[in-house]
Amino acid sequence: MAKHTVTSSSTSASDIQQTSAPKKLGLFAMTLLVVSAMFGGGVFNIPQNMAEQAALGAVLIAWLISGLGIFFVARSFQVLADIHPEMTSGIYMYARAGFGRLAGFLIAWGYWLSVAFGNVSYAVLLMDALNYFFPPYFEDGNTWQATLGSSVIIWGLCFLVMRGVKGASLLNNIGTVAKFLPVLVFLAVVVYFSFGKGLLTADVWGNVAGQQHPDKHLGSLLDQIKSTMLVTLWMYIGIECAVVMSDQSDAKTVSRATILGYFIVTVIFVLISVVPFGVMSQAELATLAPPSTAGIMMTLVGYWGEVFINVGVIIALLSSWLVWTLLVAQLPWVCAKDGTFPKFFAKTNQAGIASNSLIISTVIMQAAIVLVFFADNAWNLMLSITGVVILPAYIGSAVFLWKVIWSGNYPETAKVSRNEALLTSLLATGFGLWLVYAAGIQFMLAGAIIYAAGLPVFYRARRTASDKGSAFSGIEGLVAAGLLMLAGVAVWMLIDGRLPQVFSG
Repeated sequence: MAKHTVTSSSTSASDIQQTSAPKKLGLFAMTLLVVSAMFGGGVFNIPQNMAEQAALGAVLIAWLISGLGIFFVARSFQVLADIHPEMTSGIYMYARAGFGRLAGFLIAWGYWLSVAFGNVSYAVLLMDALNYFFPPYFEDGNTWQATLGSSVIIWGLCFLVMRGVKGASLLNNIGTVAKFLPVLVFLAVVVYFSFGKGLLTADVWGNVAGQQHPDKHLGSLLDQIKSTMLVTLWMYIGIECAVVMSDQSDAKTVSRATILGYFIVTVIFVLISVVPFGVMSQAELATLAPPSTAGIMMTLVGYWGEVFINVGVIIALLSSWLVWTLLVAQLPWVCAKDGTFPKFFAKTNQAGIASNSLIISTVIMQAAIVLVFFADNAWNLMLSITGVVILPAYIGSAVFLWKVIWSGNYPETAKVSRNEALLTSLLATGFGLWLVYAAGIQFMLAGAIIYAAGLPVFYRARRTASDKGSAFSGIEGLVAAGLLMLAGVAVWMLIDGRLPQVFSG
């Protein structure tokens, strides 16, 4: 695609399609977008995250449950991309088509804020990683130097994406390939040193750890598995990347990229979680400082290994941050085109980028970066809540597939049989509900605050939409009232300390 210079003028999405006709992303580029969305800096701290409250046996079972569950979620996206290729930016379209305009808005609103605040977590992690090389200027990612550095990068990525998806995708391809190198070296080193130690099978179920550390007993096998489920969920967030970016490619590519990305990251995640048990005990892994892979390398090969991993963390964070900058503007733009978000979000620049949506998203992220500087605890609380409100996007997509099948609208010509699609949707829904249970109802209750905060935006959008009508239907009015009541209860419980798990951040 020829590069375009961004100007102050803006056009409608339809005009852009007629004039600039951006090229579609191919399978390789789209797959790397999916991989990079999931493959962030967190991958370098998986050993400590998974071992913190679980032994090897529980870790393996947790990955089996999560791997299968996310496979069915990814498979649901794949099937929906096949039978409804016209529903670009799928997770919003699926919710709207299945359950109404308000449901679609709430899914998009929750996902949008999750991505925006997730991007700020990249900023905090990146500054903390830089602090390894330049202490103490970026310590904990919330010094004034870190705030300034984060601000520069977040606006730099904004203007980089403004130049077009193709250029950003090319940089992501390079970054994704580059960040694989430290992971592969880490795995090779750990596997080499694990020979002869005999630690991998020494305490599979955590019984010895419990005897040695009675004050830190790992608990039952179920408790151990539950303790790791949110970690595995966070690692898989981004599996929907191809679906969200589906207007940049075709349905076949979206389908294949989703499944390919899933298999690539699953293999990496499991290996990084398991092989460290061959060189360290569960108790040793649980006490490592982030990024724990750097601590392991330091123990095994010395200082160069620690430096090598920290460089990898910086590359991984920048690459993933770039992908999520692409994603953050996508859903508000799609929603604005059909009157679910205010019209302002529908504007695009000459490169076909949702410029207004991206700028507003960046302003929100900038405000959050300032929040981190002044109130780190408040930021941790907000990140915990917004991280969980992404779950309805997964559950809603799976339930929509089930609804399509149940209503008799599933096409006979679909690549996946009706019975297989039904089983896939039911298992994906069940897995999503299990994650809600594992996360704890406290987080979901507090998430009502996020959804309720979007209701005035939805109301404004509906009042100014071209297809003017009542902002809320009868059922939607009840849902909105219920959300406001839940949000009020959640705010009171947060202030009163009745949601201690959430309140502690």
